[in-house]
Amino acid sequence: MSFKKVLNVVRKIPKGKTMSYKVVAELAGKPKAWRAVGNILNKNQDPKIPCYQVIKSNGRVGGYKDEIKMVK
Repeated sequence: MSFKKVLNVVRKIPKGKTMSYKVVAELAGKPKAWRAVGNILNKNQDPKIPCYQVIKSNGRVGGYKDEIKMVK
């Protein structure tokens, strides 16, 4: 899984839209590497890459970068 390919896919997500880790992996050329996508985004330091727009397939926040606590 290429770091650059993943970041290029995520960079192209339109404002106001989201994409699942699985779809990012597919678009980056490795359809079964959704966990690798999460690990790559966890290491991202560029604030211009909208990592927050990448979510789990079930619509929930992934939390790879920071632990996220959901308020009920």
